[in-house]
Amino acid sequence: MGVNKDRRGARDAIEVASTDEIRALQLARLKTTLAHVYQNVPHYRQAFDAAGANPQDVRELGDLARFPFTTKSDLRANYPFGLFAVPREQVVRIHASSGTTGKPTVVGYTARDIDTWAELVARSIHAAGGRAGDIAHVAYGYGLFTGGLGAHYGAERLGCSVVPMSGGQTEKQIQLITDFKPDLILVTPSYMLTLIDAMAAAGIDPRSTSLKLGIFGAEPWTEAMRAEVEARTGIDAVDIFGLSEVMGPGVACECVETKDGPVLWEDHFYPEIIDPETGEVLPDGELGELVITTLTKEALPVIRYRTRDLTRLLPPSARNMRRIGKITGRSDDMLIIRGVNVFPTQIEELVCAIEGLAPHYLIHVDKDGHLDRIQIEVELRDASFGPQREALGQLLAHRAKEMIGISALIAVRDPMSIERVSVGKARRVFDRRNDT
Repeated sequence: MGVNKDRRGARDAIEVASTDEIRALQLARLKTTLAHVYQNVPHYRQAFDAAGANPQDVRELGDLARFPFTTKSDLRANYPFGLFAVPREQVVRIHASSGTTGKPTVVGYTARDIDTWAELVARSIHAAGGRAGDIAHVAYGYGLFTGGLGAHYGAERLGCSVVPMSGGQTEKQIQLITDFKPDLILVTPSYMLTLIDAMAAAGIDPRSTSLKLGIFGAEPWTEAMRAEVEARTGIDAVDIFGLSEVMGPGVACECVETKDGPVLWEDHFYPEIIDPETGEVLPDGELGELVITTLTKEALPVIRYRTRDLTRLLPPSARNMRRIGKITGRSDDMLIIRGVNVFPTQIEELVCAIEGLAPHYLIHVDKDGHLDRIQIEVELRDASFGPQREALGQLLAHRAKEMIGISALIAVRDPMSIERVSVGKARRVFDRRNDT
């Protein structure tokens, strides 16, 4: 336990460091990272030279704005190992995206990167309320997806007893939660809903389990969803943020005492918020696209990576580092329906706010002649709301028109009729407008 205690002290020191100390550390690490990629990654050397941006000219953090962005297409263009900044032989772990929309994005880690990642996830779990000695049930997928192994190594680093369940096998998940009595679960919010529904169907009160804490990430989720999960389970539902191109889970995490947006661990990542259209850097507090530069990664540093996540930078609260606001959606997830910008999370909030509807939904978009048509498929919370089916559909349609500005067809299905996610992230949107 002595090692864990020492590590806990080191994390506490940086979490309460002054803003000046954090900015000085960021600047020193930024200069080192820029020089590292310029010397070792042909893509960055060419991109920096084309932009007239030289790492030696960086004098302050604001100078980073002169450097070009990195996008997912850059990772795909350099598939598989072209963005590695160290010899491949020094890469001890390789993760990759699913590649369902093209070539997968590949990320690599040195032994030191893995150590840093474990430390940051441990810091995140501690901020979320986890403690050494807790039993941690990990229901994120293992394998090429960064969620399972990232959560696993971090929970072990903190000193938890880890149950490496992975995703799927819902009945087995419930059995192990019942038998092993874990204190916390790390899982996507959509799969947590699946577990809650399956418990209820099996006659198990979700509030009766040993779980006290849920750390949810890998997909956007709303305050309404937090309220739903907490009310049905009695746990604290806390948001963890990350993405594989930057590291994986543990880039930022909420603190359980405030639950006011994930604290971005600024000693390892430098955040910017930009206008998604112009690329202009926006002041703290303004809504825009989150851009992240890694400050300590060795194998695959990324410079000004466009995450496509829409949020804002908020002042420190529980820790002395800035927070990111709840992710409202992704710029590439935004639907444009007859000229109106629509995010799935907006519809989620409407559905969760209506008492007779379950927090499950699907969005279908297609064409009616030359016009867009959107249908929202929802389900009754339980059979007792059957007589209100038509009224509930009308209420959701009214609120969608009033609060989002869209005219939507509403289909209210029977309870448990919408397929539950069993592995990975929930697919909520089916946009068929470009189908031939």
